[in-house]
Amino acid sequence: MSHGSGHNPPEHAAPEHVVFEMDLTLHESRRRAEVISALGPGWDPLAVMRAEEEACDLLYSGLDARQRETYDMLVAAGVLPRREADRASD
Repeated sequence: MSHGSGHNPPEHAAPEHVVFEMDLTLHESRRRAEVISALGPGWDPLAVMRAEEEACDLLYSGLDARQRETYDMLVAAGVLPRREADRASD
Protein backbone atom coordinates (compact mmCIF):
# COMPACT_ATOMS: atom_id res chain seq x y z
CA MET A 1 0.00 0.00 0.00
CA SER A 2 1.34 3.40 -0.98
CA HIS A 3 1.48 6.52 1.26
CA GLY A 4 0.23 8.67 -1.58
CA SER A 5 2.10 11.22 -3.64
CA GLY A 6 4.56 12.10 -0.87
CA HIS A 7 2.87 15.36 0.12
CA ASN A 8 1.73 14.06 3.49
CA PRO A 9 4.58 13.34 5.93
CA PRO A 10 4.51 10.04 7.80
CA GLU A 11 2.87 10.15 11.22
CA HIS A 12 6.21 9.68 13.01
CA ALA A 13 7.82 12.79 11.41
CA ALA A 14 8.78 15.62 13.77
CA PRO A 15 7.06 18.98 13.32
CA GLU A 16 9.10 21.70 11.62
CA HIS A 17 8.82 24.07 14.61
CA VAL A 18 8.54 23.36 18.28
CA VAL A 19 7.04 26.01 20.55
CA PHE A 20 9.02 26.41 23.75
CA GLU A 21 7.73 28.79 26.38
CA MET A 22 9.05 29.45 29.86
CA ASP A 23 7.46 31.67 32.46
CA LEU A 24 10.26 33.38 34.40
CA THR A 25 7.94 35.22 36.79
CA LEU A 26 8.61 32.87 39.72
CA HIS A 27 12.36 32.84 38.99
CA GLU A 28 12.46 36.65 38.85
CA SER A 29 10.58 36.91 42.15
CA ARG A 30 13.06 34.55 43.79
CA ARG A 31 16.02 36.45 42.31
CA ARG A 32 14.73 39.78 43.64
CA ALA A 33 14.09 38.28 47.08
CA GLU A 34 17.67 36.96 47.17
CA VAL A 35 19.08 40.36 46.18
CA ILE A 36 17.13 42.11 48.95
CA SER A 37 18.19 39.43 51.42
CA ALA A 38 21.85 39.81 50.41
CA LEU A 39 21.67 43.58 50.92
CA GLY A 40 20.78 42.96 54.55
CA PRO A 41 18.58 44.81 57.01
CA GLY A 42 20.90 47.83 57.22
CA TRP A 43 20.47 48.77 53.56
CA ASP A 44 18.83 52.17 53.27
CA PRO A 45 17.98 52.99 49.63
CA LEU A 46 17.23 56.64 50.44
CA ALA A 47 20.60 57.06 52.12
CA VAL A 48 22.29 55.48 49.09
CA MET A 49 20.50 57.89 46.74
CA ARG A 50 21.42 60.88 48.93
CA ALA A 51 25.07 59.76 48.98
CA GLU A 52 25.07 59.47 45.17
CA GLU A 53 23.66 62.99 44.86
CA GLU A 54 26.28 64.33 47.27
CA ALA A 55 29.04 62.60 45.30
CA CYS A 56 27.78 64.12 42.02
CA ASP A 57 27.50 67.54 43.64
CA LEU A 58 31.09 67.27 44.83
CA LEU A 59 32.26 66.01 41.44
CA TYR A 60 30.83 69.01 39.59
CA SER A 61 31.64 71.68 42.21
CA GLY A 62 34.59 74.02 41.91
CA LEU A 63 35.08 73.60 38.16
CA ASP A 64 37.48 76.01 36.52
CA ALA A 65 36.46 77.94 33.38
CA ARG A 66 37.64 75.27 30.94
CA GLN A 67 36.02 72.44 32.93
CA ARG A 68 32.78 74.46 33.13
CA GLU A 69 32.89 74.95 29.34
CA THR A 70 33.30 71.20 28.81
CA TYR A 71 30.53 70.49 31.30
CA ASP A 72 28.18 72.94 29.56
CA MET A 73 28.99 71.34 26.20
CA LEU A 74 28.16 67.87 27.58
CA VAL A 75 24.90 69.16 29.07
CA ALA A 76 23.94 70.80 25.76
CA ALA A 77 24.67 67.53 23.94
CA GLY A 78 22.42 65.63 26.35
CA VAL A 79 25.27 63.56 27.76
CA LEU A 80 24.96 64.96 31.30
CA PRO A 81 21.96 66.36 33.14
CA ARG A 82 22.06 70.01 34.21
CA ARG A 83 23.00 70.33 37.87
CA GLU A 84 22.70 73.36 40.08
CA ALA A 85 26.00 75.21 40.16
CA ASP A 86 28.14 74.68 43.22
CA ARG A 87 25.58 72.73 45.27
CA ALA A 88 28.30 70.91 47.19
CA SER A 89 29.60 72.45 50.35
CA ASP A 90 33.27 73.38 50.19
